[in-house]
Amino acid sequence: MSTICSELHQLFNHLPHFVFPYETKSIPQNGIYVMFERKEKAHGNDRIVYVGSHQGDNRLEKRLNEHFIIENKDRSILRKNIGRALLNKRDDPFLEQWELNLTSRKARELYKGQVDMQKQAHIESEVTKIIRLNFSFCVIPIQRKENRKHTKVGLIASIAQCRQCGPSKNWMGRFSTNEKIRESGLWNTHYLSHEPFQPSDLENLKQRVHI
Repeated sequence: MSTICSELHQLFNHLPHFVFPYETKSIPQNGIYVMFERKEKAHGNDRIVYVGSHQGDNRLEKRLNEHFIIENKDRSILRKNIGRALLNKRDDPFLEQWELNLTSRKARELYKGQVDMQKQAHIESEVTKIIRLNFSFCVIPIQRKENRKHTKVGLIASIAQCRQCGPSKNWMGRFSTNEKIRESGLWNTHYLSHEPFQPSDLENLKQRVHI
């Protein structure tokens, strides 16, 4: 497993990296993205800390914008998880309010007056700053939804199950309220124990990115 994880890190570190503000015309309409975080290293390269994709067709750019631009924790699990760790590190009681999902109109009515929206906006701004200053990413064009899902799941599992890489002692995720994040070193919480990449998957991925 560590050999495949090492090769994946080498592969993605050789792809063009995007930082905010990114050039949108260089981003494919469909694909997956792999994120790195400043000062995080693995296998002699920048360490992968998050793997993501998008649900509908032609929505990759929109998905990335939900992480980097749109300040709404309920539209980005990455933003929500970073906010959780930030608040937990400070032992901030606002964490309880941060956990509430205000996406639906029903939820907004239910929790109306119970959430300090000024404080929430402040934390959203902090999360935005953290992501923009510390995160970079590369993208892999993948047209079909089922292929995106297979690649995403295999990547997450391969990295999470590697025993030769992990988070630095100062990684923000160590303050996560979620044990899976603390232990895996990934901001992802799903697919960690799924089937990892096989050598054939790695070769197919290399062909896809022309490495």
